[in-house]
Amino acid sequence: MTSASESTTTGWQMPKPTAALVLADGSVFYGRGLGATGEAVGEVCFNTAITGYQEILTDPSYAGQIITFTFPHIGNVGANDEDIETANLASASGVRGCVLRAEVTDPSNWRAERHLSDWLAARGIIAISGVDTRALTALIRENGMPNGVVAHNAEGNFDIGALKAMAADWPGLEGMDLVPDVTTGQRYDWQETSWRLGDGYGQRTEAEHHVVAIDYGVKRNILRLLADRGCRVTVVPATTPAEDILALEPDGIFLSNGPGDPAATGIYSVPVIRELLESGIPTFGICLGHQMMALAVGATTEKMHQGHHGANHPVKDHTTDKVEIVSMNHGFAVRSDSLPANAEETHVSLFDGSNCGLRLKDKPAFSVQHHPEASPGPQDSHYLFTRFVNLMRDKKGLEPLAEHAEPGQAA
Repeated sequence: MTSASESTTTGWQMPKPTAALVLADGSVFYGRGLGATGEAVGEVCFNTAITGYQEILTDPSYAGQIITFTFPHIGNVGANDEDIETANLASASGVRGCVLRAEVTDPSNWRAERHLSDWLAARGIIAISGVDTRALTALIRENGMPNGVVAHNAEGNFDIGALKAMAADWPGLEGMDLVPDVTTGQRYDWQETSWRLGDGYGQRTEAEHHVVAIDYGVKRNILRLLADRGCRVTVVPATTPAEDILALEPDGIFLSNGPGDPAATGIYSVPVIRELLESGIPTFGICLGHQMMALAVGATTEKMHQGHHGANHPVKDHTTDKVEIVSMNHGFAVRSDSLPANAEETHVSLFDGSNCGLRLKDKPAFSVQHHPEASPGPQDSHYLFTRFVNLMRDKKGLEPLAEHAEPGQAA
């Protein structure tokens, strides 16, 4: 729906719009509001996944963004408390709002606990349906990710000029450190393991390795997959000093995903990561953690035109010569041509050739841009967690595990 319609000769009149998406360039998309009411400003991106909308909407990496779902039928399986990916429940949901094509129907799934609109409202997320998402996606592909405001008003009263000004005045994600909005406020231990049909989530019973995870906006399923592989995980705030992390005597260090401009977060995180890398402790990074590791060894990052957001992205692992389909969620990328001599590019996107992974030649450390925890998305990259465990096993003089063998639920 792009505008309210006048009465036709038959007397029928299109319902008045109750939501609007207003872009900084003045483009306006009208539709039906759902979720929370009010206004939210952010960067408008599009996500091509056809499943897992609840995991996407609770991924802290989306802080500061408004998600346009290209798949038209969002909300048909409802929402529940098990599929939330935000590990820090004290923080607000990262995403600012979402844009949908079709009106949300009543849920039809045995795991559904509530209607998507009710769930969005409870989390303070503003949404709009009835938008021509193909046109909006084409606009983003042509012009890049714009600033925008999504507004929901039950009476359909919108000051379009004010909303356009709000979008234009928002500074954008470049130079913005959003990690403080999503990181944990205190250290905690994680023991929950992966979900199993009929059993739900389990609990780790034993541990072979101790991993300290630096929380830049970590997703729950990342922590679960570490626990699956026999890791006792201690999660620490993003600003934790290196000496405090080393005092915990970890066998491995994990650098988590997160939102915002990596260069801005790197102001305080890069010195810490450099010190941790110098310690020789095996280190693994995902998403923002990958960008942080790259910055720590002297590489640079750049803002992408439209970013990578979806669960169908082909990535090649040069260490195995295999292609895997992965989940992506990033608007910044590591510049391949900026990697120093001691950093080897291990993964590349087959969509645009951008960097998706690296490993250090002189340290037991590697990282990937994509999301191997597969929540949502395929499980092609689960082996990376075993690769991390094998670095810790090698440090202890133990035999490596088979990378592509799925572990049991407990250690």
